[in-house]
Amino acid sequence: MKTKEYILFFRMDITTPEAQPTPEQMAVYMENWSQWIEGIVAQDKMISGNHLSPEGFVLKTNGSIAAGPYISEKQSVAGYIIVQAKDMDEALSLAKDCPILQGEGTSVEVREISNT
Repeated sequence: MKTKEYILFFRMDITTPEAQPTPEQMAVYMENWSQWIEGIVAQDKMISGNHLSPEGFVLKTNGSIAAGPYISEKQSVAGYIIVQAKDMDEALSLAKDCPILQGEGTSVEVREISNT
């Protein structure tokens, strides 16, 4: 069966200092993250992915450039992975166990990568 590629965008507050995890919280978070990613790799579903820097720029149609990531409702894209799945249901099944969903004000967006 032919699989499709899906991108999972991880959104959280990456700019507010008070919203950032403590070193202890980060250690637990990274352990949970590693286990989740290893599970996807073990299923041979992982294609690629990475965390993103909180620094960057947003260019707008009027020629303005704003420093920092695009932020909506105190969320910005913190990272992504690309997975292969037979359909959206399978991609959602992989995403539902993402450990960032245990945090407050976080989300995972799942989108099919179109080849058109």
